[in-house]
Amino acid sequence: MRSLRHPGPVSPEREKVAACRAHPLTLQLEAGQSVNAAVTGALAEAGFASGYVHLEDVRVAPMRYVIPAPAPDAAHVAWYSDTRAPDGVVTIVQAGVIAGERDGEPFIHCHGIWRQADGTERAGHLLPHEAFLAQHVEVQSWGLDGAAYIARDDAETNFKLFAAEATAPGKTGGGAQRALACTVKPNGDISSAIETVCREHGFAAATVHGVGSLVGVDFTDGRHVPSYATEVFFTNGTVTSVDGEPRCTLDVALVGLDGAIHQGRLQRGSNPVCVTFELLIVET
Repeated sequence: MRSLRHPGPVSPEREKVAACRAHPLTLQLEAGQSVNAAVTGALAEAGFASGYVHLEDVRVAPMRYVIPAPAPDAAHVAWYSDTRAPDGVVTIVQAGVIAGERDGEPFIHCHGIWRQADGTERAGHLLPHEAFLAQHVEVQSWGLDGAAYIARDDAETNFKLFAAEATAPGKTGGGAQRALACTVKPNGDISSAIETVCREHGFAAATVHGVGSLVGVDFTDGRHVPSYATEVFFTNGTVTSVDGEPRCTLDVALVGLDGAIHQGRLQRGSNPVCVTFELLIVET
């Protein structure tokens, strides 16, 4: 399977998991705020510091984002492009957001697809403090009780990355479901990692939400994306039981080094993580 050699020592812990409860939420995001402030503020108002948010048909102006790019030196395996700044109002067609904490402040990690004012669709990594909501919008989310995503310096990749960490539980009720916050290290197949985590925690069926990167991509229909660095989010993810074992099905959207958008179903066993993958697995 494809792999990348990162600059630091390989961590022995390949999946970091925190068991928790996920509370379904409908959040109100206010116009005029940065996407970071709107999402984390709405989560905080609901009583949560970490969670997952699905953005759909969200109008943004100004819009700022990046796509993957070659690293300028040996300090990282990949980097980011120059900031892309499309004119006018941009519509986020759909995007996945992991919300947590970085440097003691609320922070989000967002990958998505957006439609520019001229109708052209692009995809990438949203710059959360530089993109602003152009309208009030209602979005669906999960708030986490008993787990958090905390950005830590990661020696293996030399990036500051979200790590799933256990926190003290506090909330009850609200239709909460058993869940796992999970972060995955480089070079292991993402489907296999999810299936391993579900097996170890007794999840026979689940929905899976995630944001991260892969080393190239193989789809079930035979297509291959050769880009060694991609920005990915799950458009649909499920775990079902097959012969008593968890089986993962992951539909994704992504952008590679050339800026081209690709969508499809991942081939199990052949899609290694590039830098990281951040997951919320909710039992069904």
